[in-house]
Amino acid sequence: MTTLELSPYLVLILVGFLPNEIWRALGLVVARGLNEDSEIVVWSRAVATAILAAVIAKLILFPSGTLDNIPLAVRVGAAVCGFAAFVCIKRSVFAGVLVGEAALLFGGFFFGR
Repeated sequence: MTTLELSPYLVLILVGFLPNEIWRALGLVVARGLNEDSEIVVWSRAVATAILAAVIAKLILFPSGTLDNIPLAVRVGAAVCGFAAFVCIKRSVFAGVLVGEAALLFGGFFFGR
């Protein structure tokens, strides 16, 4: 590979990864020593959860690209299956994502446009 072929990856690392990683590292340094039950930590966790829920809702209700070819019922059903797996399998995020993705792929294969 030449340097020209690698330039998009270099830009992705410089513009996408490094700026975010700096804030994550700074957050670790600042958060060290905070009580897990303090109001600021509980509030931060609630805000992060709300943002994640909003992104998931946006992807389900207003999809773009290839996801738009999968019917709404399949997208909602996959989210429900993923959540059910998360709850049933000892609150395992991995299990929830795996089951939700499998349901989405299965539904997209059989019911997609």
